[in-house]
Amino acid sequence: MKQEHILTLSCPDRVGIVAALARLMERHDCFIASSRTFGDIGSGQFFARLVFRAPDGGQVPLSLLGDLEETGEELDADWSVAPADQRMRTLLLVSQSDHCANTLLYASRRKELPIEVVGIVSNHDTLKDQFAHFGLPWYQIPVTATTKPEAEARLFELIEQTGTDLVVLARYMQVLSDNACQELEGRCINIHHSFLPSFKGARPYHQAHARGVKVIGATAHYVTANLDEGPIITQVTESIDHTYTPADMIETGRHLEGTALLRAVKAHAEHRVFSHAGRTVVFAR
Repeated sequence: MKQEHILTLSCPDRVGIVAALARLMERHDCFIASSRTFGDIGSGQFFARLVFRAPDGGQVPLSLLGDLEETGEELDADWSVAPADQRMRTLLLVSQSDHCANTLLYASRRKELPIEVVGIVSNHDTLKDQFAHFGLPWYQIPVTATTKPEAEARLFELIEQTGTDLVVLARYMQVLSDNACQELEGRCINIHHSFLPSFKGARPYHQAHARGVKVIGATAHYVTANLDEGPIITQVTESIDHTYTPADMIETGRHLEGTALLRAVKAHAEHRVFSHAGRTVVFAR
């Protein structure tokens, strides 16, 4: 099978960008297998994701990368090229709930999710035995109010040692410091057990139940220093009715959380997410 590559690009919108990219690929005899573009009228920003094949079906020609550099400067663009089959090195962070991490680990093992899980970090030992059968490194880093700086320093050591590209808070019940959020900007995804922006804080399902809601959901978003206000990647909802107890809502919510987080991680690992001005553009496959 011929090697495919993914070009992602974002820049100020203007006439002729799509044509310029198409001519560039044609000039280097590269075949465009798929193309997604979007011009955001509100922000004036343009986004593109191209899947292409080099003429020999192998590596990206150096001449193409050189021309992309020139085109990127001309367009004032941020761009990157990555192999389409490259699995993103991912570190999972958990506390005492296993359902989200299990969803990701199972999908990764079945090759349905293009990530390589390099380890699991937890502030507890509750789930260590449950995850042992995956054969992954387990790192326990206890966190208290007084030890948080040391704990986060250890986390960043692990990120460096494992070559982690993506950090996933799979129901990790610790708030990262502002410095950690800034260091991980754009490469840390969290699952929030509610349909944001609503019912923040503790016991969201109980808050929703008290309000008689008819839809519940889960939200996967990038982590920022503003708690639970990072750019939203995916949201999943399900209709409910008056017969649902808080326990019923929690059970349903667990499934929604796993689905939302899986979709968000998949979109990120497939280079389909662009974050700009506090929002995201998420291309379909």
